[in-house]
Amino acid sequence: MTTKKEKLLFKEMTRSKKQMNDQDALNLLINGRFGVLGTISDNGYPYTTPMNYVYFDNKIYFHSAKIGHKIDNINQNEKVSFTVIGEESIIEEELTSHYKSVTLFGRAKVIPGNKDILFSLVKKYAMKMFDESKQSIEEDYHHTSIIEITIEHMTGKESD
Repeated sequence: MTTKKEKLLFKEMTRSKKQMNDQDALNLLINGRFGVLGTISDNGYPYTTPMNYVYFDNKIYFHSAKIGHKIDNINQNEKVSFTVIGEESIIEEELTSHYKSVTLFGRAKVIPGNKDILFSLVKKYAMKMFDESKQSIEEDYHHTSIIEITIEHMTGKESD
């Protein structure tokens, strides 16, 4: 559902027939395996980074080093985008593709390492290693940074 504020801030999808309903878009976001984080560099150019992520407590979280290009960009400009592609296939004979994707816009901030978020990432990407990772996370979580995105607007798109 789009609020009046969102209509002022974000453009409507040009091909609205391809827009997913809100629940399907959220499901794709929750179950997606990786996405691409878009930030703005100090030179004004976009900077994109492929990221593993977790949807946790209505926000998006990434594990990150404490320094680097994306951290600098977020500290300078909190506005970001994030895109997840859940399914895609090329239909050569029709010169088209079928896909499902979700793009969101939000505000990012760098927060200290957080055990619950790190455990959620391990559960999503390395469940077989969950027991083995507990001690490492308990001991070293404070050596990492977490990027947190508060979602302001999200749309899903599919073509089949």
